[in-house]
Amino acid sequence: MRPTTGWQSLDPATNALTRVTIERREPRPDDVAVRIDYCGVCHSDLHRIHGLLGEKDLVPGHEATGTVTATGTAVTGLSVGDRVAIGTIVDSCGECAMCAVGQENYCYDRPTTTYGGTDRVDGTPTLGAYSREYVLREKFAFPLPDGLDPAAAAPLLCAGISVWEPLRAAGVGPGTRVAVAGLGGLGHLAVKLAAALGADVTVLSRSAAKERDARSLGAGGLLVTGDEERVAAARGRFDLVLDTIPGEHDLAPLLGLLGLDGTLCVLGNPLLTGPQLWALGAGRKKLTSSGTGGVRQTVEMLGFCAEHGITADVEVLPSAEVGTALTRLAAGDVRYRLVLDLSDLDAPAA
Repeated sequence: MRPTTGWQSLDPATNALTRVTIERREPRPDDVAVRIDYCGVCHSDLHRIHGLLGEKDLVPGHEATGTVTATGTAVTGLSVGDRVAIGTIVDSCGECAMCAVGQENYCYDRPTTTYGGTDRVDGTPTLGAYSREYVLREKFAFPLPDGLDPAAAAPLLCAGISVWEPLRAAGVGPGTRVAVAGLGGLGHLAVKLAAALGADVTVLSRSAAKERDARSLGAGGLLVTGDEERVAAARGRFDLVLDTIPGEHDLAPLLGLLGLDGTLCVLGNPLLTGPQLWALGAGRKKLTSSGTGGVRQTVEMLGFCAEHGITADVEVLPSAEVGTALTRLAAGDVRYRLVLDLSDLDAPAA
């Protein structure tokens, strides 16, 4: 086994994580060991730390970048020293229809998640990337393209791919009208990616003060959701609404903004109670969500981001400030993604 250091949640009532020593497996033939340099702090980390799925003693973290430090005997595509990125899943059955088309995130036998999952070989719980090293199958360690800053690229592996898949599924491109509800970690990347794909992008927000930010990210404008006259005038305007709002809210007003055959994709809080069927029937509207991304789409997204110079807008904190990061995230004090620098785990504990 390979000991490494990480941050573990031992009390779901608090955002304070404890520095611990954890054990990683020695690389199997198709494994790579990765020194984790940066890991984004995701809202799902916060929810799961506080018991959303009934889990305990989590080492969170599932949007990471780092450097390969060791390879298994059967690894052919990566070498020691290569920059890689790690996302929300680290294994799948590899045999079902979903895996066959590169949608391992929808594996019929359930994908193995980066943390809070169960290793498919030895049955041990997976521990996440709030740690200095991670060992995983080569297939799920993505080469990080040159030119992408590793700290700013880390959130692409969850926030980025979570908005990329529905954008691609909806066929977003020139002439498409996209609205993004919420301008946080997911929302700001949705604006950047949709605009780069050629869409006409509008941000939906309760605050007109965010219009300058929305335009700087690539949006054509901002619609204040509390302005009833402007909202009424926008009825039926959009082909796709990406809902990245993390809290409780009513979906009906967002559905009203969709045109014929339009799609509402709920990303920020997919556990929301859905609308009545009549709200979908009025215009053949579709309600969907996104389960991050599979291998094929992740590779495509990273290439697109490298080509267009797209990364997250981040604030980097030492990993020892993980409790502060989680508390700020809960309070909405983020613009637009917090990222942990794991290099401080090389120093002895204070």
